[in-house]
Amino acid sequence: MAKITIYTDGAAKGNPGNGGYGIVMMSGKHKKELAEGFRLTTNNRMELLSVIVALETIKNPADVQVFSDSKYVVDSVEKGWVFGWQKKGFKGKKNIDLWKRFLLIYPKHKVKFNWVKGHAGNMYNERCDELAVDAAEGADLLIDEGYEESKKTDLFES
Repeated sequence: MAKITIYTDGAAKGNPGNGGYGIVMMSGKHKKELAEGFRLTTNNRMELLSVIVALETIKNPADVQVFSDSKYVVDSVEKGWVFGWQKKGFKGKKNIDLWKRFLLIYPKHKVKFNWVKGHAGNMYNERCDELAVDAAEGADLLIDEGYEESKKTDLFES
């Protein structure tokens, strides 16, 4: 089983606002960087989406170490909260579309989450932040359909 190290970060200019994610993936001598920007989203959505995209990028089952500065993502998985949310149908939770997508890819790998302090000089965390911010500020921003659709339905709820 391949050993892969992943650093992820999400950013939002305003919360909600335009946002992006950045990923650095490493395995042996191989290194890959990924980033995408969205026109309207939240920081937590970008933090979670960065992990999902990274895991989806891995072709075969792997031993994965994920490093993130998002307590939201790291604690939700490592403390088992997301599995409880799933059992309760995600009632009252945000980002359900992304958590469901995460739960489809998560069991395909042996994943361990590690929290790292953001903006504390960690080279790969800093690079992910740079990628995420650049993506958020880029042209041709994508639509975060899960977020924008959820906001449309919110307008009609009492």
